[in-house]
Amino acid sequence: MEYKTDIDIAQNTTLIHIKEMASKLGIEEDDIELYGKYKAKLPLDLIDEEKLSENNLILVTAITPTPAGEGKTTVSIGLAEGLNKIGEQATVVLREPSLGPVFGIKGGAAGGGYSQVVPMEDINLHFTGDFNAVEKANNLLSALVDNNLQAADNLNLDPRTIFWKRVIDMNDRSLRSITIGLGGTANGVPREDGFNITPASEVMAILCMASGFDDLKKRLGDIFIGFTYDKKAVFARDLKAENAMAILLKDAIKPNLVQTLEKNPAIIHGGPFANIAQGTNTILATKMGLSLSNYVVTEAGFGADLGAEKFLNIKCAASGLSPKAVVLVATIRALRHHGGAKKDAVNTPNANMVVKGIANLEKHIENIRKFNIQPVVAINSFTNDTQEEVDLVIKACQELHVEAVVSNGWAKGGEGTRELATAVKKVVDSDQSKFTPLYDWKSPVKEKIEKIAREIYGATSVSYDKKAQLNLRRINRLGFNDFAVCMAKTQKSFSDDESLVGRPEDFEVTVREIEIAAGAGFVIPILGKMMRMPGLPSHPASEKMSIDSKGVISGLS
Repeated sequence: MEYKTDIDIAQNTTLIHIKEMASKLGIEEDDIELYGKYKAKLPLDLIDEEKLSENNLILVTAITPTPAGEGKTTVSIGLAEGLNKIGEQATVVLREPSLGPVFGIKGGAAGGGYSQVVPMEDINLHFTGDFNAVEKANNLLSALVDNNLQAADNLNLDPRTIFWKRVIDMNDRSLRSITIGLGGTANGVPREDGFNITPASEVMAILCMASGFDDLKKRLGDIFIGFTYDKKAVFARDLKAENAMAILLKDAIKPNLVQTLEKNPAIIHGGPFANIAQGTNTILATKMGLSLSNYVVTEAGFGADLGAEKFLNIKCAASGLSPKAVVLVATIRALRHHGGAKKDAVNTPNANMVVKGIANLEKHIENIRKFNIQPVVAINSFTNDTQEEVDLVIKACQELHVEAVVSNGWAKGGEGTRELATAVKKVVDSDQSKFTPLYDWKSPVKEKIEKIAREIYGATSVSYDKKAQLNLRRINRLGFNDFAVCMAKTQKSFSDDESLVGRPEDFEVTVREIEIAAGAGFVIPILGKMMRMPGLPSHPASEKMSIDSKGVISGLS
């Protein structure tokens, strides 16, 4: 059989006009804002708060991932296709890809095989300009900050305390630490600065947390910048920045409508980092999907200890959303890895390693149940899986009273996920899930950190470096104790040590520092070193990409 790449499959699919896709959701043509034939913006007045609880939200997350990832996006799209195959009206709601990883290591990020969202090239590249708008809004605030430093009537801002950084949506390690304002008094005040990648911007996190345009403006004004020389906190609103920033985001706040390969609706909106931010699409996009469909399938970044924990404790707690089921994606490859298989052996069948690695899956199942939600395990199928290994996972899940189902959406699309869709529908219909957040936002920040570390990671204790202790006192002084907690740690382990695979026990996590994202409404405890600006590998994915004289792109995935 001829092997086809993701982009081959996408380019050989006949798309329907986005007006037809809108019609499938009951949306009038005049109510969509067209971006060509196959993309459209959806106005916020289509959101119907009364329908949110009537329809069914399904979260897709994963066990602790290997560097290659376990295929959450592919499973999410495949599950939406499968639900439509069994007669349910389902929409998949996803994040937008970042250009940095597209041209870096990953290539495209719009699903894979026969479970993709299209137009694949547009979604992976500039799409409808949302990332550009976030970048410009972020950098407008940076420009206003540096302009104020040399203004005659300045805010007395101490440049040594400025936390706000510029962003660009590209992997460029040379921009991590820079010096700006050189060249004399006309060029500004010299100071150290740096760039983050656009998905790491707090503006992106704010866009994804906003409940509407007025809330977006307020949150932008609440961005914490730094301190004056006399130790007073300075916010974006002190620079009168929020309205100008919101103007740049006036279209970006509207969710984007596209389609799947099987011509089912897909809403794609927002793209915050999953380790230092909430790692999920916008609240508005999820609500839009639930207003227009009986089932919404959405995903959260990395493993369930990061993505699902934040989706549930931050996004759902802030918005009132309540998932009816959680799909936990596992791969035999990842279970071998967590069972101790070496890097060059994870694709080699090994039942003993799988048995050992199941401990990681069991901990994730345990964690999902802490939120009073019943999980379904999706075994994302790969060609080197053996039936013996698959049966071992299914049996282990049966013993935990969890259904485990092989998902074959990559190879077969919706036909390959019928069984998974049926299993998910069974959990939804059983009404077993009664979502409850793990913690109360009003409890002290330290208490929330330790609850996540002990309950979700399995840590025995939490220690705080001197900087983190100072940060806790600052949070208390500024009145931010009732913020949510957005933990930042490695995705490669339950612990803050990426070498501890499987289900580590008897370990301590260390909080190095705690950042404040006042506009987003959370604080960010940093466990270990977090990368905000990735670098390119020796041979980036961009090297294999090409475009011909007719504009046809190849090598994107």
